[in-house]
Amino acid sequence: MQIIKSIETLRETLRPLAKEGKTIGLVPTMGALHEGHGALIKASVKDCDITVVSVFLNPIQFGKNEDLDKYPKRLEADAKLAESLGADFVFAPTVKEMYPDGDPLTMVRDETLESLYCGAYRPGHFRGVLTVVSKLFLITRANRAYFGEKDYQQVFLIERMVKDLNFDIEIHRVPIVREASGLALSSRNEYLSEEERVQALGISTGLKEAKAAFLAGEKGVAKLRDIVVKSILLNRGQVQFVEVVNQKDLQKFSGVLKSSDKAVILVAAFFGKTRLIDNIELN
Repeated sequence: MQIIKSIETLRETLRPLAKEGKTIGLVPTMGALHEGHGALIKASVKDCDITVVSVFLNPIQFGKNEDLDKYPKRLEADAKLAESLGADFVFAPTVKEMYPDGDPLTMVRDETLESLYCGAYRPGHFRGVLTVVSKLFLITRANRAYFGEKDYQQVFLIERMVKDLNFDIEIHRVPIVREASGLALSSRNEYLSEEERVQALGISTGLKEAKAAFLAGEKGVAKLRDIVVKSILLNRGQVQFVEVVNQKDLQKFSGVLKSSDKAVILVAAFFGKTRLIDNIELN
């Protein structure tokens, strides 16, 4: 497996492989790889002839007071994990390589959805995500890209961007990977103390209880939301948002759900100073 840090080198490496008809899979990451990323890599290796794992801590998707400086960085360990799972290349550019003139003046944005949910509390975040993902698609010319469903709003926006801008790439969602306890895997879990790690189970517990209530006949949006909120608060978490939204367009539901409604509960909450996100589809 090769670690490549230059955009031009990666292009020169992948171009002849694409001409041979080999399918290229892309797994975009910010590093600090864990089993959740591993599931993405495995899916790409299974589906594609060539797998590229990008490891790039993208500064333009972080706000002023966010955790850019303390975000875990361990390229050597990330490369070893990627190699062990069958990846062919790790693309690990510097910020200067990706943004040679500083923050880009041309940005990709979704004016309808970028300010909702996570975007409401992280202004500019999704513009940064969509811009860097667009660059990675254009640099690699990958046939398929793999994203985890834990970042539900993110993957929805990427899918819509691909459709709206006619990117010639397939987007593959991979289900959330959880610890045995139920905690969704995240690089930010490393920030949690042992006590906070136990408390953070309030999110997944509340989501499971809400889904069980829905399947048992509870269709009231407020009641389903309250189940999750109470579980987080009982575990000493701080709720940022809990919303019941439509899987098709991410618009909020209100009132009473129909059995045919495709709903997903989106959650963001703090345990200590650590912000965690999670979700569950109700049907």
